[in-house]
Amino acid sequence: MPAFSLMVQGTTSDAGKSTLVTALCRLFARRGIQVAPFKPQNMALNSAVTQDGNEIGRAQAVQAYAAGLEPHVDMNPILLKPNTDVGAQVIIQGKAVGNMDAVGYHEYKSIAKVAALDSYYRLADQYQAVLIEGAGSPAEINLRARDIANMGFAESIDCPVIIIADIDKGGVFAHLVGTLELLSPSEQDRVIGFVINRFRGDISLLQSGLDWLEQRTGKPVLGVLPYLKGFHLESEDAVAHSPVKTDANTKLNVVIPVMPRTSNHTDWDALRLHPNVQVTLVKANQAIPPADLVILPGSKSVQSDLAFLRQEGWERYLDTHLRYGGKVMGICGGFQMLGDTLLDPYGLENQHANTQAKGFGYIPMTTVLEKEKQLKQRQGYLQIETQQAQLTGYEIHSGVSSFSTNTSIRHFANLENGENNENGEKEGYISEDGKIIGTYLHGIFDHPDALQALLHWAGVDQAAAFDYDQYRDAEINRLADSAEQHINIDALIEQCKAFRK
Repeated sequence: MPAFSLMVQGTTSDAGKSTLVTALCRLFARRGIQVAPFKPQNMALNSAVTQDGNEIGRAQAVQAYAAGLEPHVDMNPILLKPNTDVGAQVIIQGKAVGNMDAVGYHEYKSIAKVAALDSYYRLADQYQAVLIEGAGSPAEINLRARDIANMGFAESIDCPVIIIADIDKGGVFAHLVGTLELLSPSEQDRVIGFVINRFRGDISLLQSGLDWLEQRTGKPVLGVLPYLKGFHLESEDAVAHSPVKTDANTKLNVVIPVMPRTSNHTDWDALRLHPNVQVTLVKANQAIPPADLVILPGSKSVQSDLAFLRQEGWERYLDTHLRYGGKVMGICGGFQMLGDTLLDPYGLENQHANTQAKGFGYIPMTTVLEKEKQLKQRQGYLQIETQQAQLTGYEIHSGVSSFSTNTSIRHFANLENGENNENGEKEGYISEDGKIIGTYLHGIFDHPDALQALLHWAGVDQAAAFDYDQYRDAEINRLADSAEQHINIDALIEQCKAFRK
């Protein structure tokens, strides 16, 4: 068993659970503690692929990176990927087991909990500490029965809990007191303290409130974390927007539609952070601005998101955009949309079998959704430049695409295959005029060589060098340094070790 476990729960979604666990993973690793992140249940359309071909939440992959580990399926044994407003694909220990509506999954939780505990105890046997992230809020009364995401899990393994709240949202004292009051007495007993997140201003003006909170609840405030201006951490689920860049360094305007089931939106993080690129996200009912490059992103429900794009006028926009020399890139679901036909014979995305949709027709390709999901980490070389550029990425898709033409196809990438890298697999598509790219590879902009080559393809002659991995690591260190300054980490470790309910 580990020397200790600690669970971070939040008063709301996006309170800072993922960021605090990430910071603690880096800080514990700095102290030589073998620490692993863990989230029993995650609901998100932003996921990652492990080396052994399993799917987990993106946040746990980032936390593993902060801890100096390769992501593993046991770090997030239950992943829910919404494909409708009332249903989701249920992924247990890295593999999809089917689609369930909310009521069906609520009944399934007793089975899912076995998998969550199984994964936790495997990690507990391997590491000195396990840092556990909750989901949503522990005070969601309608979800208390069979809870496996928050206090229900903490009670099962008997671990201490920190509750974090976001003061930037307002009402932080009401959030913390109200959350604690709605817990059972045994759950309240395992709360060892509060953390307040994203504070701006003079801390002395907050002190009277902190004193009142500690007196009112009998729980200490373990730390007040400041708002980190311009901070970047890969988002667990919410789509991150880019500020408008007004300086003369902007050389490329990228426009991306935000669809109802957009997935893996971290694909364009490296672009929106690049000093020469302005990324504009277009939501429903918004005017579509001019662009140099349009990216159609991944989707958990490709046919319905394709219908959404047509309704919003994107088909007409793309025709005009390409006619005037613009570039288009489709990633995963966006790649499928650029083809001729999309078939869902088993009802994998919308629970209605044998559905069919007409694509935008820019790529001579038919896509059929199959029951077996493709989950692979990839590396290789782009085929869009005279000098090949190295790439890394990953695949998460059920679609199997085939080109419906006898003419030769120009492929986007040559992927390494096997240890000797011989007989590389051809991947993706480039149109004859070079204006359209389609690929199944997520994370395609993350490698600096691939990023430079793709920016050149999109029309930037000389782009600034940008290494996304280095940037991400520096941001995790900035986060960890801030947490180190405002939380007594060594005292927290001792408190967790001493916890016995």
